[in-house]
Parts: sequence; structure tokens; C-alpha cells
Amino acid sequence: MDGPVPGMLTRDELTQLIASGEIDTVLAVFPDMYGRLLGKRITGHFFLRQVADGGYHACDYLLACDMEMDPVPGYQFTSWETGYGDVHCVPDFATLRRAAWLPRTALVFCTILNDQEHTPVAVAPRQILQRQLALAHEAGFTVMGGSEIELYVFNETFAGARAKHYHDLQTMGAYIEDYHILQGTIEDDLIGAIRRGLDGSGVPVEFTKGEWGPGQQEINLEYCDALEQADRNVLYKHAAKEIAQAQGKAVTFMAKWNEKLAGSSMHIHMSLRDSAGERSLFVGDEQLGPVQASPTFRFFLGGWLKHARGLTACFAPYVSSYKRFQAGSFAPTGIAWSYDNRTAGYRVVGHGASLRVECRVPGADANPYLVYAALIAAGLDGIRNHIEPPAIFQGDIYSAKELPRIPGTLREAIAEFGACELARTAFGKDVVEHYLHFLKTEQRKFDEVVTCWERERFFERA
Repeated sequence: MDGPVPGMLTRDELTQLIASGEIDTVLAVFPDMYGRLLGKRITGHFFLRQVADGGYHACDYLLACDMEMDPVPGYQFTSWETGYGDVHCVPDFATLRRAAWLPRTALVFCTILNDQEHTPVAVAPRQILQRQLALAHEAGFTVMGGSEIELYVFNETFAGARAKHYHDLQTMGAYIEDYHILQGTIEDDLIGAIRRGLDGSGVPVEFTKGEWGPGQQEINLEYCDALEQADRNVLYKHAAKEIAQAQGKAVTFMAKWNEKLAGSSMHIHMSLRDSAGERSLFVGDEQLGPVQASPTFRFFLGGWLKHARGLTACFAPYVSSYKRFQAGSFAPTGIAWSYDNRTAGYRVVGHGASLRVECRVPGADANPYLVYAALIAAGLDGIRNHIEPPAIFQGDIYSAKELPRIPGTLREAIAEFGACELARTAFGKDVVEHYLHFLKTEQRKFDEVVTCWERERFFERA
């Protein structure tokens, strides 16, 4: 996107807006392991006086707890034994923007530093991605990305859905609405508010459209560099929930909220440009299937395919995530690449300067920072080691039984990730062990629960 992005702010502009009373609150935030935004609401004048240069402190357990904010034993990063100390949250002013969906509010992402050494915390998701981007930059690459993230919208409040134990929820649509303008209009009081709220907050939106489920929508953000894209992704998910709440509605980004309906994905489009971010390095004269591309493109794709199973846990982090991988659902099952083929987990699209690879494996529930970090690590490994992709697959990949498969359960994906040498090399042993413990905790928490399905099936008849 050329020129300033509407909604982005400089530090001087923030100072002026606070002085005039147009801004009175600054959200200073960071993503946790789930990709949720955590942080503090800071009075504008105090932010300028104390936080802008000095940052603020937060408890380090926020990177070592579960969805219920339960401090989970077994992390090396922090524990009861270490006393759950502080991390130092320092504003990254390159991310400063309005939070246009909220009154008189600005938002800035923070870098998470160790409170003693003042070095970046390696296990912080944003830092995991930044490390991969630094390696890409050293190799002469600018990583560009775009995300297609789907969500379901409901004629329910979050509190009402909770009171109903998330059963018998009413979606805003009653039929599959893929590309339907009429149903899109019916849902546009909410979706349009999300679109405008994002667009006014430095998160440029390309378009929204109905998707392959009743009440399911897709919101596409403009293509940009990978760190900015990941920031925009978490802002989109966060803002969508707050805007829905304000309208008495609810949304979900679960990859599979209902086994009878289409899942929600986070399709990632990625390409490499030169260090100046101007020239596509995927452009070339080699014939690869139906596309002309460079060796850089070929090896990048080869890295993605080789490490697909080992890195699936970064794309599908929960037990329920794996229920999305069903044949005939537009979610992938076999590991293969193809050109403009939606049965492929790795779909090559575009040509010339627009040539890119779409990874269709991640679900909408994934942490965008970890998704992008994993894909960059795999692609760089492919380039570094000249990894050749398999031959292009043409036809219905769902019916191809000879292909390697995407892991079918979180338990299988955990084993693959734990054995993935690339993950340890790219992310570091401490980061891998931290994330493995996070994943194993998700599996353990699920294993401990007796589900509604089990009670309905066995209560009377077992």
C-alpha cells in the first residue's frame, strides 16, 4: 500500500491527540501463546509521562498459563519455584495506531523483555516471528504475506452463548452463503462495522464475503510484510469480538465449532521480495508445472512440503483444530502442492510478480505469529538446502491415498513437532520445549474432561 496507512499514528501525533482530548486511553498490548491480546489500559497523559519511554511491567506467567489463566506447572521459563516475576513491556512505536472501534483510544504493541537482562523474551510469540524475519533479512529476503481468516457470526451474546453451554446457538445465516450478497447485506451491520473499525485502525481491509457455512464470513486484509500482517491478524480477531459484543452479537474463530458445518481457516499467502521489498524473488524462467518461477520459489515450496507434518502443530494448536481436516470440506487432508486447486494444502496461485504460495493448513484458531514463523522457517530451510518439491499433483487430492497425510490429531502433531529437527534449529530448544509443554497441556486438559457427547451416548445405555 503506497503512502501512510489511515489510522496509523506517530508518537508526535499521539501527543497532540492526547493534549486535545481526542485520545485519552492507550492500550499497550502483547500477544500470548494463544494469540490473545493482553496488556493494560493506560491513561493517555500517564502513558506519555511514564510508559512511552520506560515501558511497564507484567507478570511472566502470562506466557506460561492456559486459556483459563491457570499457572501451569512444568515450564522452564517461569514457575512457582521462580516466584512468577515480571517481564518488561516496551512500546514499539512502529505499531502505534488508533483503535477506531473504541472511543478515544489508541493501541500499541509492546516488545517483551526479560526484566533483568532487558533482552527479548525468546518464547514470546511476536519475538519468535521476529527472529525468523531477522534470519530472512540476513539472507536478503523481505517476507510478504496475506491472510484469509474466516469466522462465524451469531445472533447471540457471548454471555447468552455461555449460559446455553454453547449448545443450540443461532447463526446469523440459515443457509450456506458463499459469495451471497443478500445474506452478506443481512450480516453487514456487524461485518461492515468490523470492516470499518479495522480500516480506521491501520488494518486495511480488501473485502469481506460470505463463506461456506451459515453465518460464516471471511475478511481479507491487504498484503504486506509478515510482521505487520501478523499484528493485523490478531487485531482483526480481537476487534471483531469487541465490535460483536457492542452489538449484542457473538463471533467465533474456532477451526471447527460444529462438526456438521464447514470449518474456519486461516489461509496464508506468502512470497519473498528483495531486501528493499520491491522485486519479487519468485519470478524466474524455470518451468515448474504450469508456472514459470525462480529456483528460490522452487526450493521455498520444497521446504514447505518437507516440513508440513513436523510443523502442523503450529497451524492447528488445539484438539478441536483437527476436526476441520475432512475430505470434501475445502480443508486439506493430503500433503501435496497444486496450481489453483483448493483440494491442495499447498496451493500455488498467481503468476509473474503476483506468484505466491497459499498454505491452506492453518485454522482460524491458530496464533498468527507462530503460523508465519513456522512457514518462514520451513521456506528458508528449503532455500538453504535446495530442497526439491515433489511433482505437482493434479486432480482431487482427497481421493489420493498414496500421499502423506496431515496429522489427524493433536497427539500425532505433538509427536511430529517434538521430533522436528528444523523446529529446534530454527526456533531454539527452549522455545520448542516451551511450545511442546503448551501443546501437551492442551491435550491433557481435554483428556481429563468428560464431554457432553460422552454423557449423551453412555449415561443411560452403557
